[in-house]
Amino acid sequence: MGCRGSQVQILSSRPLKTAQQIVNSIETDLARQQHGLTALNKNSDKFGDIFKDYLNELVCAEKTLELRVALSKHFLCVFQDKPVKAISILDIEEYRRNRRLDVLSNPKNKNKKDSEISFRTVNLEISTMHNFFNHYIKKGIIDKNPCTGIKKLNELSRLKTLSDEDINKLINGATNKLTQDLIAFLIYTGCRKGEALNLKWDDADLQNGVIAIKGTKTKYDRHVPISKPVKELLNNIERKSDYVFCDKNNKKLTDFKRSFHTACRNAGLKDMHIHDLRHVFASKMVMNGTSLYITGEFLGHRTTQMTKRYSHLIPDTLNKAVDDVFGTKDK
Repeated sequence: MGCRGSQVQILSSRPLKTAQQIVNSIETDLARQQHGLTALNKNSDKFGDIFKDYLNELVCAEKTLELRVALSKHFLCVFQDKPVKAISILDIEEYRRNRRLDVLSNPKNKNKKDSEISFRTVNLEISTMHNFFNHYIKKGIIDKNPCTGIKKLNELSRLKTLSDEDINKLINGATNKLTQDLIAFLIYTGCRKGEALNLKWDDADLQNGVIAIKGTKTKYDRHVPISKPVKELLNNIERKSDYVFCDKNNKKLTDFKRSFHTACRNAGLKDMHIHDLRHVFASKMVMNGTSLYITGEFLGHRTTQMTKRYSHLIPDTLNKAVDDVFGTKDK
């Protein structure tokens, strides 16, 4: 999804090659900063130069920084030379509209309806710019955020759920015990992949039946009850390292994407992501009568809006609540 000049005039003068050069420049400055060297700051008022300064000032995880650099490829090729104070909400709206056309024209989206296509990447790009402008509003450099009020494009939901049979197929589809344990752990706890890989034995209190999840995405620690299958799973893992899930060299495991996809293929499950296992946990909880509030607490959601995505799974519970209050049942 590059900048397609044949379709969108605003993108015509900034080909993807130029955008890549800009990103390479950003990565150079970040590397200089990491080694204690001064970034090549030109004290410019141009969006591209100030955005590089913004990335240098960010305090975040390395993967988060890499994501923001990747997301900047498209909007840098549009706004690179524009004075940051001159960017208006009309500019952002036009960018959003043109990126939407860019996504629609992607070969994989051919003959699909607008509602059948996810525009998540475009929304993340707008969100990245929104955070950028807010950062400099707080510093008193600019006084308005042109991304404020920009409506999000449609994002297709990935609220996956699996039957008990499919869960067993997926776990048994893994070709090694480590992947089997990780899949089961994520399904039965609702943890994020990173939370599981960072889990240490000191954080798992088997005697009192609780796991302390620390250093989470939301920066808030939380506690997850240890269910019977999780307790059995943990009791059957040999303690070779400080970390619960470690590789064959007893080192902290960094990922298991490849073995997970092998398990999905063996189980006959398509279009599954590791993060979908978290949705499976939430769906199971809600469909078995757990309140959205408690489910959100288990998941570590900071707002109820995040958990409301699962409300469609409890129509019977909602109907019963109305019936109990108003007595609409047939007598």
